[in-house]
Amino acid sequence: MGTPYSNDYFMMIVGVYAVLGIFLILAARDPLANRSLIWFTAVSSLVHGAIMARQSFDMSSGMNHMGHLMGDVPALFGVAVILGGLLWSAGKSTA
Repeated sequence: MGTPYSNDYFMMIVGVYAVLGIFLILAARDPLANRSLIWFTAVSSLVHGAIMARQSFDMSSGMNHMGHLMGDVPALFGVAVILGGLLWSAGKSTA
């Protein structure tokens, strides 16, 4: 409870995603040379979204996480589709 920055988990996730975002911005300069980082981000976003979607329906903890289905899950799937599509099209344009 309390403000988001008082939660250790929240701050850890913010730190990890902030660093990943910086590296993705750098990778965008040459996407084909950095495709493993971009594919990692796309695939891990799909996995993260799938896990969150599954956990949204788990009511055994007594908490309601259905809000993730309206925000986090679509955002994670969207990131995966956009990055995968951009990388796929970048590879096609050089062939």
